[in-house]
Amino acid sequence: MVKNQYSRDKFIDGSILLIDKPYKWTSFQLVNKIRWLIKKKFNLKNIKIGHAGTLDPLAKGLMIIVSGKKTKQIINYQNLDKTYVGTFMLGSTTKSYDLETPINKTFNVDHISLEELSQVKNKFLGIIKQTPPIFSAIKKDGKRLYEYARNNEKVLIPKREIEIKKLDLDIENFPEIKFIVECSKGTYIRSLVHDIGISLNSGAHLTSLCREKIGEYSLKDAMNIDYFEKILNYDI
Repeated sequence: MVKNQYSRDKFIDGSILLIDKPYKWTSFQLVNKIRWLIKKKFNLKNIKIGHAGTLDPLAKGLMIIVSGKKTKQIINYQNLDKTYVGTFMLGSTTKSYDLETPINKTFNVDHISLEELSQVKNKFLGIIKQTPPIFSAIKKDGKRLYEYARNNEKVLIPKREIEIKKLDLDIENFPEIKFIVECSKGTYIRSLVHDIGISLNSGAHLTSLCREKIGEYSLKDAMNIDYFEKILNYDI
């Protein structure tokens, strides 16, 4: 069964792989690794490999990888809603809105009540306008936003319309907050966390993130890159 599932013709005709992206890997690294493994296994000069939505290096979790002719249908997967779990810390911010850069500001959290925390999610549920973080790969005037950030250049980042369909906050370990988010494509969880901090008259930055679902595709059904390599070489 494994042999039929991962054959040369199958990858060329089009396959869907559910992969658990390792922590600190870029999405680009993951795609390149899978392309290299398939090319090596089947002695191919090249094969089209794409993904249905990036994850930041410091995020882990589900990525949908498609091959061959399936890459022409990639937008169908990119348009699916996403589900994330993670944590953020109230009372401090970073330039990247996560742990990629050091803390640059600290804020008081003593004024934040349990009632405010329980109500804050109502400000973000539904269709909202969101500003992507400057530490992102979005292009503006031919340059990636992170290039502006690394050169300390100012740039006007246009807001984008997104939808937050679910936002659950667990405040048991305050000021560290656990969360679950269901959202539309194009949502930056780092920006959502940053904006929650502002709405509480404080600051916040993302401390961990895992993508659990893309549409009905689940992380529970995904494999890590080492397991994929073993299956590809029938070493199981």
